[in-house]
Amino acid sequence: MISVTGARWISLGLAGLLALQIAGSADAIERVPRPSVSGFAEVDGISLFYQVYGSGDPILLIHGGLSDSDVWRRQLGILSRKHRVIVADSRGQGRSTRDETPITYALMADDYLALLDQLGERAVALVGWSDGGIIGLDIAIRHPERLTRMFIQAANATPDGALAYDPTKDVPELKHYADVGKEIHALWANEPNFTPDQLSSISVPTEIVIGEHDEAISREHTIFIANTIPGARFVILPDVGHSAPVEDPKGYAEAVLNFIDGTS
Repeated sequence: MISVTGARWISLGLAGLLALQIAGSADAIERVPRPSVSGFAEVDGISLFYQVYGSGDPILLIHGGLSDSDVWRRQLGILSRKHRVIVADSRGQGRSTRDETPITYALMADDYLALLDQLGERAVALVGWSDGGIIGLDIAIRHPERLTRMFIQAANATPDGALAYDPTKDVPELKHYADVGKEIHALWANEPNFTPDQLSSISVPTEIVIGEHDEAISREHTIFIANTIPGARFVILPDVGHSAPVEDPKGYAEAVLNFIDGTS
């Protein structure tokens, strides 16, 4: 039997592989604009790799677990035409470093808020995929003033929102591991743990999104999140699974802009 952590590892690992294949293609390279800013922000004792593209109202894109910001490469051209787009690698993933502090969603949320502080961004629209969506929910609960809108795809509010959740399996301790993969596995097994009251406190205009064929997150759980956040819209992206940003970059970017720019 595959545990919840193992299932997410498989899904997100495939997403990362697909992202690398896309990023390495000549066609993708031609479509990616040059960043106006690229570097490392010193936040919360780590070095967080980030890049900024375009200008206009800001959008923060947060990738899924055990991947990195390269998953957004084929969307940057579309999104940065009228927006300042900020991407980063979450702590311990991609090019960002980590320390011996156990990785939690609240800690990663604080990293991103510190990055926004350094970039002078008071409030942004947030697009979060999988773990990135969980980070977005955390920010919306604790710091709603930092968000203008929130597009959350394939996120869960509790570990049992994963399709392969198995309550009979031993849960690994949430602690620092030498292997970041084991640490993220432990994170998935223990978090998030948002309560209905916390979700219902969210005041940010929100769209809760899932791929039509998502193989990692329960459709019913996603509907629960959408129904619990006041005024949230529930959207199904057609013909894609958990890795929707990689599977249909153009359609995903258009869905993001339709919501963030208030045209839907």
